[in-house]
Amino acid sequence: MSSADLSSVELRIEGEADRPAVREVIVQAFGDHGHVVAELVDSLRQSTAWEGLAFVAENGTGLVGHVMFTRSLLDAPRRLVGVQVLSPLAVQPARQQQGIGARLVRHGLAALAARGDPLVFLEGSPGYYARFGFERASHHGFRSPSLRIPEPAFQVLRLPACRSWMTGTLVYPELFWQHDCVGLRKPPADDRGDEAGREGVGVSRTGPAGERGG
Repeated sequence: MSSADLSSVELRIEGEADRPAVREVIVQAFGDHGHVVAELVDSLRQSTAWEGLAFVAENGTGLVGHVMFTRSLLDAPRRLVGVQVLSPLAVQPARQQQGIGARLVRHGLAALAARGDPLVFLEGSPGYYARFGFERASHHGFRSPSLRIPEPAFQVLRLPACRSWMTGTLVYPELFWQHDCVGLRKPPADDRGDEAGREGVGVSRTGPAGERGG
């Protein structure tokens, strides 16, 4: 996408009327897991984790991208700390790798920094999210909520409000577990026996779905 085309994409806060179109973008972007992730998003909007922090990308044809941030807790030594989780990020398949996802992420992170949020966590590709300042969370004393999250995929961005004592374990909202949207699942063993299941690699449902660079 040219810079002129990208400038025609408007970023704004998600409105209630956007939700059917947002759901369609998520379903398309996440493929086989699209309906699971869409149901998670619908549920999160009805929960205490929802603070209205979702943004959409729109052009002349309609919504083409979406990103959501929801509140989680960090079990730090001094006290529980409210933090944000970036999940999901989705861009229409036909508009991927055109910079729309990157603009959504940067827009959302700027809003969180302005609010005074200290930390943002995610599960996703280090190669994609490093450009925004995300780092391997374990390098800074953070523990993931599940052993099924590959260590490189569990990432954190420390915003200006972060303090040195803010380390510990990330605690996801219960809805992430109810919808089974945490970490990777291995496929079941097939007729070749258990080895096939152990060697399988699951698909992350909370990573940078819909955006593979750009």
